[in-house]
Amino acid sequence: MAMLPISPAPFFANKNRAFWHLQLAGWGGVLVLRAMSVLANDQPVELLLLVIVEIVTGFAISLILSVIYRQLIRRSALVTWGVTALVLMGSVAAYAAIDSWFQGIYYSGIRETSFVQRMVALAYLDGTLLGAWSALYYAINFFLTVEEQADRLERLEAQATSAQLAMLRYQLNPHFLFNTLNSISTLVLLKQTEPANAMLTRLSAFLRHTLVSQPGTKVTVAQEVETLKLYLDIERMRFEERLRTEFNVEPEAAKACLPSMLLQPLVENAIKYAVSPQEEGAQISLTAQLVGQRLRVAVSDTGPGLRDRKERANLPLVLAGAGRTVSTGVGLANIRDRLAQAYGDDHRFEIRNPPDGGFTVIIEIPYESADDSAQIGAPVKPAAPPSVSAAPIPLTREPSRSIGTTSA
Repeated sequence: MAMLPISPAPFFANKNRAFWHLQLAGWGGVLVLRAMSVLANDQPVELLLLVIVEIVTGFAISLILSVIYRQLIRRSALVTWGVTALVLMGSVAAYAAIDSWFQGIYYSGIRETSFVQRMVALAYLDGTLLGAWSALYYAINFFLTVEEQADRLERLEAQATSAQLAMLRYQLNPHFLFNTLNSISTLVLLKQTEPANAMLTRLSAFLRHTLVSQPGTKVTVAQEVETLKLYLDIERMRFEERLRTEFNVEPEAAKACLPSMLLQPLVENAIKYAVSPQEEGAQISLTAQLVGQRLRVAVSDTGPGLRDRKERANLPLVLAGAGRTVSTGVGLANIRDRLAQAYGDDHRFEIRNPPDGGFTVIIEIPYESADDSAQIGAPVKPAAPPSVSAAPIPLTREPSRSIGTTSA
């Protein structure tokens, strides 16, 4: 038989039930202590009846106090504590008077004490009980109020984080979309219907995934690679053999989780700054591996890199943690901010720019498997594009400039 998952509810999830549990446990404990005291001091067993009456009386008075305190706890501090003191003194007096009356009946003919003497003697014990009960009642309710406020603040922070993640997701550079639309427009003008249809199919599949997935969703590395391949299929119709790709993903690393669409800006940058400017194009490589309990992903290209010394001086080589470096562009800054939102300082974002060319970005985050994450998105299922032999698309090297590109 399959075992159902056990998820214990917090003790105060049902406040009414928690109140009665504490009420019965507290006064039951007092009853047991009083009874043990009677038996330990070899007092008459009949005295237990008097103890039971005293506990029942205290239980009933505490119920009345709970109704009054429930109204007072919402008032200002002056009203709450002032009225509470008056009500508590009245309750202690009533409790002591009832106890004194019952003891007068029990001890009649045994002890010659007046009602007032018994009442004053009992006020200390009864006052201690009701005072402790009142303090515990207010302490628990104030604790629950603080907990509710903390939960509300946590929910608001989560909503703010989700909104910021959504903003960062929607900042992803859309210039590839402009290029693709330009390409499709050119194909239509040249009446090359099949290549245009293939490009539209790939574009729709890619946009379907990017628009449907939630901003805070995490996906496995395998799913992220599938999305990247879908994006690269679109770009490969523009650059053909100039765009070469290589994926080296370890089997265990493929199951690791990372924020969705995290690597797309890196590949997009590589296409813009490595593949597009060079006649021979460039190779884009993605490597994913586990290093201890951390996932390391590297995206590199064989482009010219940052050859200008001034540009290289303005680009820090190591970005580790949030807010420690200046922005290196919308795409890289977007990734850095998303990593900071998701992992705080527990991540590594390193940029390597060898003097002989090439550009590499290394991301290292805590390892989280798909089984452990509750935010895994649905697997990417790209639509199968029609098999066509597309003729070369007559485009300029960077057609997006006719529309206007956003710096990545």
